[in-house]
Amino acid sequence: MSGTRLAGLTTFGIGGSADQLIEVSGAEAAAACAKLRLEGTPITFLGGGSNVLVSDAGVRGAVIRFHGGRISREAPDVVRVEAGVSVNGLVRWCIGHGLGGFEAWAGTPGTLGGAVYGNAHFQGRLMSEVVTRACLLSRTGEILIEPVERLGFAYDVSRLQATGEALLWVEIRVHEADPTALRTTAKESLTFRKRTQPLALPSAGCIFQNPEDQRDRLPEGVPCSAGALIDRVGLKGEKRGGARISPVHANFFVNEGGATAADVVALIDEARLRVKETFGIELREEIVRLGDFR
Repeated sequence: MSGTRLAGLTTFGIGGSADQLIEVSGAEAAAACAKLRLEGTPITFLGGGSNVLVSDAGVRGAVIRFHGGRISREAPDVVRVEAGVSVNGLVRWCIGHGLGGFEAWAGTPGTLGGAVYGNAHFQGRLMSEVVTRACLLSRTGEILIEPVERLGFAYDVSRLQATGEALLWVEIRVHEADPTALRTTAKESLTFRKRTQPLALPSAGCIFQNPEDQRDRLPEGVPCSAGALIDRVGLKGEKRGGARISPVHANFFVNEGGATAADVVALIDEARLRVKETFGIELREEIVRLGDFR
């Protein structure tokens, strides 16, 4: 597919077109990447489209979109998931098979590939806590199977961000559990998200990382939360074009209709500047920018 608009493939609903869009499962990615590299075509990876902001100018070269894939039980306590499987799809599969360990991730947007790439977090839990090993595709086409200790996980960080490797599949730790109890936990997670996040409008999820490594710079009583800091500087509800800093959660920027990437970047720059001026804290983006933002 050529000249495909990417906005509809992201949870933000923002962005220009890709020169070329190729949809693959994890198993198909290696062959697709090898062919493109031989042709000298630049490659950008895309999963479920959450946690990304696509440039209004689009993305040059080929966008490889991981979509769907297989889930299999490799051992009594291990499930293997291809990168394009959605997080919610895996939650449903595990509950249906009476396997616990992943039910609290219900409601998380995107794919397993994206969740591992950014070491997704929710209510103090990190994706790295359930991962046991992963299969990676290097930039040169080499396939590597690595244990969790070699994946470079930290808060909002994985080795994939530095190396440009792509995730083909990941194995997670599970245990036998009562499906009814698992469904209850999943519903509680969904209820919490609905209460605390602006799910009625398109967004990319959290825009900034919480500044955990700068906690000591904060005045007493000020939470170490990007959303709280943006709220404290008076930007909750701030609007640029079709984009707004959500009145529900200030670390979520929402598309109220017709928002552009430039609108979102303007809000990002304003929030970063105001928080820096007020608290001396440097907010770092959690979202991944795709395409040209010069």
